[in-house]
Amino acid sequence: MSETSHLLENIVIFCRMLRQAGLSVSSEQTIDFARALELIELSSREQVYHAARAMLLDRHENSALFETIFNRFWRGPDQQPKSAGQKGPLAPRHRPKKRRPFTLATYMAEKARPADPEMEIVDRTGSFSNTERLQGKDFATMTEAELVAIKRLMQDMRWQVSLRRTRRQVPDPTGRRLHLRRVLRSAAKYGGIPLRLTRQSNKIKQRPLVLLADISGSMEKYARLMLQFFYSISHSLKAVECFVFGTRMTRITGQLKLKNIDRAVEEAAAEVVDWSGGTRIGASLQAFNQQWSRRVLRRGAIVLIISDGWERGEVALLKQEMRYLQHRCHRLIWLNPLLGKTTYQPLVEGMAAALPFVDDFLPIHNLQSLAALTEHLAALGRYQSARPQFVAL
Repeated sequence: MSETSHLLENIVIFCRMLRQAGLSVSSEQTIDFARALELIELSSREQVYHAARAMLLDRHENSALFETIFNRFWRGPDQQPKSAGQKGPLAPRHRPKKRRPFTLATYMAEKARPADPEMEIVDRTGSFSNTERLQGKDFATMTEAELVAIKRLMQDMRWQVSLRRTRRQVPDPTGRRLHLRRVLRSAAKYGGIPLRLTRQSNKIKQRPLVLLADISGSMEKYARLMLQFFYSISHSLKAVECFVFGTRMTRITGQLKLKNIDRAVEEAAAEVVDWSGGTRIGASLQAFNQQWSRRVLRRGAIVLIISDGWERGEVALLKQEMRYLQHRCHRLIWLNPLLGKTTYQPLVEGMAAALPFVDDFLPIHNLQSLAALTEHLAALGRYQSARPQFVAL
């Protein structure tokens, strides 16, 4: 390898080190730095430093970090640590090691060692990998700081729900039916001759979405985050109704309409009197079916139940209310945070009793499962009329 090609390789590796340390260095800056080295004396370390600083450093607050990386990378022979002089010959293990050419592999190995006392170089490649790590981390194992980051990511999520064809007719140039009222109105202007044939079709609207979340003691690690999940959906879609239940059913739709997410969640939590209490899914669904189903399940609503399936009440009542609820809604989806575990099986009485009446059984334990849920809701089909077959995922 020629000296020029070796120098270019080191320039690329040096710029890569700067990027991995969190500095913004583009490909154009790398090229400009290589061109600048052709105009200076390469034997002068000071000139090389100032050329690199001028071409690659764009923020003054990163000066100390830049200088540390430069000194670590462009280290000349005279800067190698010198051992104390000895009269006798050195043993092989005491002889100073020859400096190997710097490569990315040696940099990664060096980065794993204790930090330089001069300054600790933080690898900020984690700024994007942290988000990827949070995508797959279970909500129940997250720290307070991670939950705050998850809350922000939830706010950025955009939701879509399948559409339905209503009975109402609206003007549509591509419609199959004539809009007789407009045709007659137009014909009256031209002596009874219908010169313009206006067409119409059925209006398309979003299906209503009903959310029911279990906030009992067994769901305590997920309950607070589920309210933020409800908030995200409520502010992304229209016609969303939100309920929580433990031993009783509580409607929190109004509280989640507030614009401030923290205040909305606090108001919703304050409305619930059975937070982290017992679990009576069957009795709660019975109260929902009797008091709210006729109001919120009209027009082909999609119902999402979020629960781990632990039931302390009567299992027969749960079966009865699940059967009723399935017949009243367009699609019944059960989201279980425990389903994210590979060893999970729905063997508890409540979950086993409810499962035959569920159209979709999905996990909801991390951001990846929420992203999969967004795709699932959007891919349900636009004008489905027949109930799909249940497939446990």
